[in-house]
Amino acid sequence: MEELQKELNDKGLAVSTLPQKGRCLFTTRDFSPGEVIISQIPYVAVPNKNKESPESKCEWCFSSNTLKACSACRVVWYCSSNCQKSDWKFHRVECRTLSKVDKERVKLLTPSVRLMVKLCIRRKLEIEKIFPATVADNYKHVDALVSHMSEVEEKQLILYAQMANLVNLILQWPDSEINIKEIAENFSKLACNAHTICDSELRPLGTGLYPVISIINHSCLPNSVLVFEERLAVVRAMQNIPKGAEVTISYVEIAGSTITRQKSLKEQYFFTCSCSRCIKLGQSEDIQESAILEGYRCKESECDGFLLRDSDNIGFVCQKCGFIRDKEEISTITSEVKYISDKASISLSAGYKIEANEAYKRIEALQLKLYHPFSIFLMRTREALLKISMDQQDWKEALSYCRLTIPIYERVYPKCHPLLGLQYYMCGKLEWFLGETVAAVRSMTKGLDVLGITHGTKTPFVMELTSKLEEARAEASYTLRR
Repeated sequence: MEELQKELNDKGLAVSTLPQKGRCLFTTRDFSPGEVIISQIPYVAVPNKNKESPESKCEWCFSSNTLKACSACRVVWYCSSNCQKSDWKFHRVECRTLSKVDKERVKLLTPSVRLMVKLCIRRKLEIEKIFPATVADNYKHVDALVSHMSEVEEKQLILYAQMANLVNLILQWPDSEINIKEIAENFSKLACNAHTICDSELRPLGTGLYPVISIINHSCLPNSVLVFEERLAVVRAMQNIPKGAEVTISYVEIAGSTITRQKSLKEQYFFTCSCSRCIKLGQSEDIQESAILEGYRCKESECDGFLLRDSDNIGFVCQKCGFIRDKEEISTITSEVKYISDKASISLSAGYKIEANEAYKRIEALQLKLYHPFSIFLMRTREALLKISMDQQDWKEALSYCRLTIPIYERVYPKCHPLLGLQYYMCGKLEWFLGETVAAVRSMTKGLDVLGITHGTKTPFVMELTSKLEEARAEASYTLRR
C-alpha cells in the first residue's frame, strides 16, 4: 500500500480511511474541470454478451466488426491481429483452459463466470511471475476490496457458491491451487466493485475490474466522472476540485428521488449515502423534488403544482392550487400504463417496432395525464420513443422526442454530466441533418461544452464532434450571408 500511496502522491492524490466510508481518494492539489485525476487499465475484463447486447465482441477492444473466433478455444473473438497479439500473453494460458471445456458447459460461460476465470488465471500467472505485477495492478489490491459477504442474502450466497464450483470445474486445477470459498467471496467483490465498460456514448460494452479506481467513493452529486477510452478507465474532474477534497463519482443512476437512489445503493452496494443531496431526505425541498420526479401532476390543466398524499388518505392534494386527485383514478391510470408497458416491452423484444411505437405513444398520452411534466417516468418513455424513431429513421419524430427530453435532463443531471452532453449532441446532429443549421450549432456547442470536460478535448470522439461543429458553423454562416 505504501508503494501505491507514493505513486498516487505523484499524481496529486492520497488514500485515506474514514469511519463508515472505508478507503477514500483525496486530492493533494487542485484539479481543474476536464483534468484527468486518475486512469487505469483493467486488471481483468470481458466483453458483455446478454439479451440487450447479444452479438459477440472483440476480447481486447470490444468492437463488433470483422470478428474471428480464436481457432483453438472458439470462445474468444478478435477483430484484428493487433488485438489478438495484445491479448496473447494472457489468452494463450486462458485458451488452454477454455479448449478443454465441453460444449454444454461453454453455454454456462456468462461474462461473470468468464471474468472470474480470468481473475483466477491472472492471479496464478502473477504468483508464477509470468504476468508481472505493478504498483497499481496486482492482486493485493483485489484482496483489499470489500466483499460485504456478511450482508449478502442467503439466496445470493448459494448462487455465488454454485458459480465458484463451476469455475473450479472449468479450471480443473489441483485442490492446492484453488480455494472455492475465496472464489465465492470474489464473486461478491465483483458485484460491488467491477465497472461496466462503455463506449463514448455510454453504451455498455463489457465489464472490467479496476481495483484502484474502485477506491473512489460514490456521491449523488459527484465532482468527477468515470469514462472509458476503449479498455482504459479515466476519471476526470467535472468541476474545480480543491486540494484536500474527496474525489467522488456516481455508482448509480442519479436521475431519481433520494429514496430511489438510496434503495439502489443499499441493494447493490450495501451502504446508505450521506452526500449533500441525500442528507436532505425528508426535508421540504427533497419532498417537493421527489413528488415532481416520481409523483403525480395536478389535474387542472393550467396548474404546474406537485401533489402529496392527503392526511385522510383519500387522494393527492396539489400543493399549489389545492385540487384533490382521487387515488382510485390514479390507480386506474397506473394499472393501464403497466398493462400497456408490458405489451410494449414484448413487442420491442420481438422486433415489432411499429407496434411498440404505438404502445409507447399510448403510454406517453396516459403519463401526460398522470405525471408531472418533469417526471422521470415520462422521460424514460420519451427515450424509448426516441430510440424507436432513430431505428425507423424517422428523423423528425426523433428530433421532437429528443427536444422533449432535454428540459428534464437539465433538471435531473448536473450541468456537466455526460448524459446531458450526449443529449445536446444528438439533438444537434438531428437538427443539422434536417437543415436546422443554426439550431444545430447551438445544440452542438452545448454538447461540446460538456463533453469536452467529461471525455477530454483530445479524444477521437470529442475531436469528431469539434469537426462537425466547425462544419455546421461554416454552413450556418454561409446560409446567413445568402
